[in-house]
Amino acid sequence: MISALIVDDEKKNRDSLRKLIAEYCPEVNVAGEASSVEEARVACTKLKPDLVFLDVEMPKGSGFDLLRQFDPIPFKVIFVTAHSHYAIKAIRFAALDYLLKPVDTDDLIAAVKKATTNGTSSASVQYKSLFENLNTQSLIKLAIPIRDGFAFLSPDEIIRLQADGTYTHLFTKDQKYTGARNIKEYEQMLSDHCFFRSHHSHLINLKHVKKFSRLDGYFVEMSDGSQAEISRRKKEEFIELMSRK
Repeated sequence: MISALIVDDEKKNRDSLRKLIAEYCPEVNVAGEASSVEEARVACTKLKPDLVFLDVEMPKGSGFDLLRQFDPIPFKVIFVTAHSHYAIKAIRFAALDYLLKPVDTDDLIAAVKKATTNGTSSASVQYKSLFENLNTQSLIKLAIPIRDGFAFLSPDEIIRLQADGTYTHLFTKDQKYTGARNIKEYEQMLSDHCFFRSHHSHLINLKHVKKFSRLDGYFVEMSDGSQAEISRRKKEEFIELMSRK
């Protein structure tokens, strides 16, 4: 059994999540609950949970305040929040798991499965990336899961992304990475960083566009010499965006 702690300032949310876990995640035993950062700190020290369902926003401190009190963080975390705000992007950039309230059962099952099957060797660098992103005005490092851990890339060094089914290839000047997310997820994450979905299979960094070609279709040449297609329906939007730069 996996020992878990639920941290949320609202009792109805804790009760609802506890019921969902009991019904859909029988491998998880909820050993305790906490309604504040201080209660959670005491509970984590006493109960030593394997997994913490952690509310992001609470009246007397955030879930991040709790995590900053542990070094290293001795448990896995699934963030739970009703707010689709800046912190969610920071969590996604660090490749950490989160659930939006009201919690969807399929998302819960998937998050628990991921948390209970993945190792903890890369967790410390993921949390370091999270805190760095939270402490800056713009998100600076995107965590890309790779075979032996994570690669951390700044948005500016990513030249383009290319879809490959449920995976996405990310290209920098020197290397190709394969991320375990579909291209639409990366599009959402990089929407504030000058990236443009030029085609259903391509997401390009406009800062790295060197040339636009109309021969045999529409294509752009990127700073590394590679090409990416521009769909006909995206051509005008692309030209308008580039004219502003």
